[in-house]
Amino acid sequence: MSDLPTVTVLGTGTMGTGVAHSLLREGFDVTVWNRTGSRAAPLADAGARVAPTAAQAAHGADVVLSILFDTAAVLDVLDAAGPSVGTGAVWVQASTIGRDGTAIVVERARQLGVTLVEANLLGTRQPAEDGKLTVLAAGDPDVLAGVAPVLDAISAKVVIAGTEVGQGTALKLACNAWLATITAGTAQSIALARAEGIDPHLFLDAIAGGTSDSPYAHLKGAEMIAGEFAPQFALDGLRKDIGLISEAAAQAHLDPALLDALTDLYGSAAARGHGRDDIAAVYTAFGTARAPSPGRD
Repeated sequence: MSDLPTVTVLGTGTMGTGVAHSLLREGFDVTVWNRTGSRAAPLADAGARVAPTAAQAAHGADVVLSILFDTAAVLDVLDAAGPSVGTGAVWVQASTIGRDGTAIVVERARQLGVTLVEANLLGTRQPAEDGKLTVLAAGDPDVLAGVAPVLDAISAKVVIAGTEVGQGTALKLACNAWLATITAGTAQSIALARAEGIDPHLFLDAIAGGTSDSPYAHLKGAEMIAGEFAPQFALDGLRKDIGLISEAAAQAHLDPALLDALTDLYGSAAARGHGRDDIAAVYTAFGTARAPSPGRD
């Protein structure tokens, strides 16, 4: 009999599905639930139990992972499933919902008597599938130690952001601000090179191996050059996160100039019909995504 904790994953979107696959691969007993049941059903073929309701999914689990879109979704599911979470079980909040949303969820969990920590997920679809995410965790150290086998199974690295739930969220917002910035910056450089008649691959060649290099620039840059935006991290999801980052920056009295520009750029790409595409589609905001690439095929 396995000594591993039983795990429930609530929310089987892109990240939740990948996390479930990683847990199953590592031998965990996994139950899944999704509001749209058809999105959870394929996980049955991988060995997961598919529950018809969030409450049934949470019943009997040692660890409940919620990987949902926003604060409203987390609260709805917590209200539905929280009463089914057993004594000694831990709810791991893994949704990007901002500091204010996190505070509301923490209070709701307290009212329901649910032990809650957070484990924000840094990465996209493929790292989730491969168990190579970076986890940004926060909460009671003893509780985090108890869920460590679950976090280790889905990640290449766990960063403990602090002992208070909300500190992981704060770190996630800082990381996603960087992600949004470097993706838009890569798009601008590729668009500029192309507009000047330069093979945009040469931009990636120029930064390769230097102090300004970034593997992410090469990953997203290749997608931009090809005009292929298969979703790893949906653009609308990052737009939601930029809104949360902007709220945090305003509360901290930080200059909003860069965040305002990012809001406009990603908003422009969404208005062009790319909200469900990968964040690399921010390239379309520069107006050159349909142009043929000079140079290499």
